[in-house]
Amino acid sequence: MRSFLLVGIGGAFGSMARYGIGYTITKATSHTTFPLGTLAINLAGCFLIGILFGIGMRNTWMEDAGWLLLATGFCGGFTTFSTFALENIQMAGRHETMSALLYTALSLVVGLILCRAGIWITS
Repeated sequence: MRSFLLVGIGGAFGSMARYGIGYTITKATSHTTFPLGTLAINLAGCFLIGILFGIGMRNTWMEDAGWLLLATGFCGGFTTFSTFALENIQMAGRHETMSALLYTALSLVVGLILCRAGIWITS
């Protein structure tokens, strides 16, 4: 039961952070249909989970409770692959093929780089 509570608490905070950051970025960039909010959130989540993994390699508290709360819970609630998929479909439906391809490439390539950077920084 403890594990479920840790994941739930982390997920709640991650979801609230995602909504707040996404809302702020979307409002500031309302002139574009490119999903900058989701991109920024997913890239930040990649970097954060890399940092958490790097910290976990050196600290035992991240092996159980810390990982469940921060990585599974917070990062799981914060990042949003389903929104990423939907936004790609919507851009394709608006015939914004190049934007959809750019979004996918940035999300994947930069996301992987940032995850590795987070691990590198904490190692």
